[in-house]
Amino acid sequence: MKRLIFTVAAVVAFNSGALAADVVNGAKLVKDKACAACHGADFNKPIDPSYPKLAGQHPDYIAHALTAYKRGNGANGRNNPIMGGQVAALSDRDIADIAAYLGSLPGTIATGHR
Repeated sequence: MKRLIFTVAAVVAFNSGALAADVVNGAKLVKDKACAACHGADFNKPIDPSYPKLAGQHPDYIAHALTAYKRGNGANGRNNPIMGGQVAALSDRDIADIAAYLGSLPGTIATGHR
């Protein structure tokens, strides 16, 4: 029984560490992908009002949206040729890192938290 508990604890600890997002890598990825070209230099002032502000957005929402763009027209997907192209080569880890970075930025959106 002790061995089982130890094994479960080790797996949980390992997986928790493996899922920790890397904000520094997220910053590099948004720079490499030129996300600021559409979403604004500080991710608070998009070049088009229909484009979302990303700074300060909930990381889980950003990750969900990027994953949906990656799915495209499929189930629970989002069809946008520009965003689809931007996220096509991103791994799940890359998406988590981008989401963590953008969520860490000071934002001007209302997120429901005060």
